[in-house]
Amino acid sequence: MAQKKKDEFDDLGLGTKAPGGGFRALNKDGSFNVRKTNISFFERFNFFHVLISMSWAQFIGLIILGYFLVNLVFAGIYVGIGMEYLTGINGISSQDLFMEAFFFSAQTITTLGYGQVAPIGPLANTIAAAESMLGLLGFALATGLLYGRFSKPSGKIKYSEHAVISPYKNINAFMFRVINPQGNQLLEVEVTVTLSMRREHSDLRDFHLLELERSKVIFFPYMWTIVHPINESSPIFGISEAEMLTKDAEFIIMMKAFDESFSQTVYSRSSYKAFEIKWAQKFVYLVKQEEDGISVDVGRLDETEPAALN
Repeated sequence: MAQKKKDEFDDLGLGTKAPGGGFRALNKDGSFNVRKTNISFFERFNFFHVLISMSWAQFIGLIILGYFLVNLVFAGIYVGIGMEYLTGINGISSQDLFMEAFFFSAQTITTLGYGQVAPIGPLANTIAAAESMLGLLGFALATGLLYGRFSKPSGKIKYSEHAVISPYKNINAFMFRVINPQGNQLLEVEVTVTLSMRREHSDLRDFHLLELERSKVIFFPYMWTIVHPINESSPIFGISEAEMLTKDAEFIIMMKAFDESFSQTVYSRSSYKAFEIKWAQKFVYLVKQEEDGISVDVGRLDETEPAALN
């Protein structure tokens, strides 16, 4: 009884106060639906986290933009001190001179140095030396970030878009499906499902750790349907679809696995709100036995068909 009460009020760190408007605590992509305000810039900003967690398109775009802007700045400096301090300049118009200064800057910052243009005098040489040092440090930082992004382990587990309430043995069950769409092998996969529901006539919510048909698999080569039997001990036993919507139910999923490629433990999170549950539906079986092995159609992961509830 003590263990059951502990599980019932284990709020996972999300708080028991139910947010207004039916907002979800955990987004579908695993991020938390929390926005922190009144924080200073230096407390909020995490340079490494931002660069590691942004999308690949944003990261590459930022690197290219930074490279372009730095060369623009140094080209402006070379033009500002006077182009007579650079040898091998052939341009006449101000536009040509700036372009030559820009490409000289690009050759200097990469320490490439073709030799056609070279600095003359202490001032120009000092600027070129500072730029080459900046280039070495900048490219070292970019290389480290690139490696960090490639080497960062993450559980790319794909969840079905909807969960279902389906017949299960002689009762019903809450179910959803997961699959690892990538070629890496995940071992010792564990899952926990916690139900968050608003209390009746209250703005507080309770958390219930759900019992699962199976909470762990040793191997995860293809699809896994995760099942919570709705028996008499289930917190959603006897609850209708309308009641679940009224109680603003949210099923919070946490998965943990050992990634064989990285030799590290990876995590994956997601959730299902009450309106994302299909009632009286069951998942279509997708595993096929073929001559060369077993195949699973990942594109049909969310496909369901009607099924009468018990």
